[in-house]
Amino acid sequence: MMIFNPQSGKQNLEKRLPEILNILRSNGYDIQVSSTSYVGEATVFARQACVENYDMIIIIGGDGTFNECVNGLMEFSKRPLIGYIPAGTCCDIGMTLGLTKNPNKALRNILVNRPVDMDVVKANDRYFCYVSGNGAFVDISYVTDSRLKKKIGYLAYLVKGLEELFTIPNMKIKAVHDQGEINGRFSLILVINSKRVAGVNLIYKPTLDDGMVDVVMYRSLIPLNWLLYFISFLLPFWSSPLIVRFQTSTLRVVSNTRSRWNLDGECGGLGNQNFQVCKQAIQIIVPPKIKKKYFRNQEETHD
Repeated sequence: MMIFNPQSGKQNLEKRLPEILNILRSNGYDIQVSSTSYVGEATVFARQACVENYDMIIIIGGDGTFNECVNGLMEFSKRPLIGYIPAGTCCDIGMTLGLTKNPNKALRNILVNRPVDMDVVKANDRYFCYVSGNGAFVDISYVTDSRLKKKIGYLAYLVKGLEELFTIPNMKIKAVHDQGEINGRFSLILVINSKRVAGVNLIYKPTLDDGMVDVVMYRSLIPLNWLLYFISFLLPFWSSPLIVRFQTSTLRVVSNTRSRWNLDGECGGLGNQNFQVCKQAIQIIVPPKIKKKYFRNQEETHD
């Protein structure tokens, strides 16, 4: 099943869909195209793929589309293999997995390379693949006008970020993790299973199959919060009393914030969050160099 979001990004891949289908079919794939028309429909299609025992789903869309598909798959114990052709604005998942927005190169990855087992993270009753966060700027990806994103791409996020620069929150947070507890006031918390977030490299050497997530917490430093973010972007390995970094397999976050959590660039739930890493929960096809770089906890077991 090909799950295609025609609204993702600004590439107009709909025009290239016949070419993509011809290549797949000429390589022996029997394809059903399921094109999304509303938010959440990709989850419906992914459920259908599990119920009808499809061998593979090929996702064409951005991070939000990918997230919707994974949420559908995680409802089942037997899940189809994933092939991914990134087509969104940032495509953090695709970029981390070494897949460019060039559909021919992404398609070649599906046809030539082998799958790996990748971690997925459960946050309360939903799942995400690369990031969940609360605080400064986390709503940018879903409050930015989709028409503006289609016109000017990533620049639309920067414009919205400048608007929010002077409304950075001051959140009281308690974070309970595998090794202990952290308390204080923070402007931003990120739970990351990726290298990139919002187009920026935030984790130095991530591992995506070890059953752990990277957590980055930025203490509130009014009016210099922006300085901490800038330092973190420049030095993605640096942990300090002001920028707290740790790894954990479970995390409970208790906070007084009323803002919504971000899940893979989409609007998430309100209030306290319980995180649990689902180790190696999905299979996805990636280039060999990415397997060697980010998937170091599995043997060469897939055909």
